[in-house]
Amino acid sequence: MAEVLILYYSRHGATAEMARHIARGVEEVAGMTARLRTVPAVSTVCEATEESIPAQGAPYVSEDDLVECSGLILGSPTRFGNMAAPLKYFLDTTSRLWMSGALIGKPAAVFTSTSSLHGGQESTLLSMMLPLLHHGMVLVGVPYSETALLHTTSGGTPYGASHLAGGDSKLPLTGEEKKICRTQGRHLADIASRLQQQPG
Repeated sequence: MAEVLILYYSRHGATAEMARHIARGVEEVAGMTARLRTVPAVSTVCEATEESIPAQGAPYVSEDDLVECSGLILGSPTRFGNMAAPLKYFLDTTSRLWMSGALIGKPAAVFTSTSSLHGGQESTLLSMMLPLLHHGMVLVGVPYSETALLHTTSGGTPYGASHLAGGDSKLPLTGEEKKICRTQGRHLADIASRLQQQPG
């Protein structure tokens, strides 16, 4: 089985729930499985560290998860139109993989959750693409063959799945948002599967 790594940071749970729906989409593709991973929170106190195993949710990511995956789907809540610091902090530590070219040619996608509809969903998704491009990854969006993109009144963009969580971060994912998440997972997994079948 080939694996798609779904790597995310989630503070209030919405991004984690999106990751689970994306994983369902990944596993709808024959021969593909999803590996859910997260990153620890960062501290304003220098050199503070988290326990090596999180108290709940997905395990923390390692470089091996990135090396071993056939594709990557990266998720973060929006922070002032950008990805959250814990995810950026982890990506900043991947220079060794960049130097070795370990991620070159692998498909990648992004997803996000915001408190407000115009709180920077698209800018966050675009900013998350930048380090993936530097790693030489092949970016995959959500195609408009997913008609939920045409009807959603909450989250959902061609750049990647998104969710409107509300000011208290408690709005549930809508039917359209769930559908777009599953489509994103399925679409990337299908591309990863086809790339693996290419000779040489």
